[in-house]
Amino acid sequence: MKDVLSVASPGDDGIWRTPDGEALHVSASDIERHTYCPLSWHLASTGVTGVGHAIESGIEKHKEIHELMKMYKRARIISFRETTIWSWWFTIILVFAIDAFAFYSIDKYFTVAELARYLVSLGLIWLSLGISMLILPWREMIGFGQPAVRKMDPDRKLLFKPLFDSSEFRGGWSEGGKIEAGLYFASIVTTFHGVALWWATDREQAGYILLMVALLWTLFAAWRLKQMLLAETELDLTRYEAGLKEDSDVAYSDDSDSAELLKDKDTGLRGRPDQIVIIDGEFIPLEQKTGKIPRDPHLSHTMQLLAYLQLVEKNTGSTPPYGVLRYGEDSIFQIYWDKEAKGKLHDRLTEIQRLMVEGGAKRDHDRPGKCMNCSRRHACTESLA
Repeated sequence: MKDVLSVASPGDDGIWRTPDGEALHVSASDIERHTYCPLSWHLASTGVTGVGHAIESGIEKHKEIHELMKMYKRARIISFRETTIWSWWFTIILVFAIDAFAFYSIDKYFTVAELARYLVSLGLIWLSLGISMLILPWREMIGFGQPAVRKMDPDRKLLFKPLFDSSEFRGGWSEGGKIEAGLYFASIVTTFHGVALWWATDREQAGYILLMVALLWTLFAAWRLKQMLLAETELDLTRYEAGLKEDSDVAYSDDSDSAELLKDKDTGLRGRPDQIVIIDGEFIPLEQKTGKIPRDPHLSHTMQLLAYLQLVEKNTGSTPPYGVLRYGEDSIFQIYWDKEAKGKLHDRLTEIQRLMVEGGAKRDHDRPGKCMNCSRRHACTESLA
């Protein structure tokens, strides 16, 4: 590694790269340590491990936070499932009620045989249309275009995986097959109703039976409603404990099995944020900090979060407007991701890369209290504590 560093040099953009064009690797933790004190960063890079009660306490606290995030994700999935099931059950009640009215009063307004034939004919038309649209390249004919196969860029790892369709699925449900599937479903429903009307000899009795079934189904649906409300309550509790906004979703957590190391090959930056949450459709990195709660966010923590903001932008293809620093349960700071912030991160990153090649890291402050709180002061020759 030392031989590689000795031949690295800065490019036109200031990033230090090896002769083969690979940017020197700098982690978000390196950014945080160097901002706190360049000498502390140097000690960490040479293998000096931080010690002290604060380190051990922080590790345990982060485990608790990650467990809360897992509980929140689980509660969100259960809540979504229960809400979906309840909506299905309620839809069935409406269908039974409409069918009961139709069977009971159809003779007063329409000729049953004609209506039944119309429904069956309509169902066959929709079925034929659906089959034709499945066989013929109709999207190309009207200029809509065939849905493209989604190929994942090897240099960009998505932070989340599709729930139903794989990365090779042609177009996804919203692009390839939604219209055809809707026609098939409509064909089944209309044909079934047409046949039922034709064969129902006593339509008043059939309407009464359907109404009773709708009432009975309502009793079962009430139980499903209770399950949904319990799931919503559990979701609210876990969301409050996790300190997340309403309707937030956790797309990434660095303690989960699927948490990959995020990389930016252009700059060499890499790291794992504590969490990435989805707020108003945006990927927002969330960094949880333990210990004493400050009045303002520490600069070292802010710079670390800026590194995560760049990694999120690089790996998702969308620019997050801000990141979040959270101290304790109630102290939350928004750190905006703008041109000035990007400039500060770039300067810090290139300075670390320069020190990796040229050496010469020195203490950049005269604050004994800062040295006192440093977890590597036991190995520091310039400590003021």
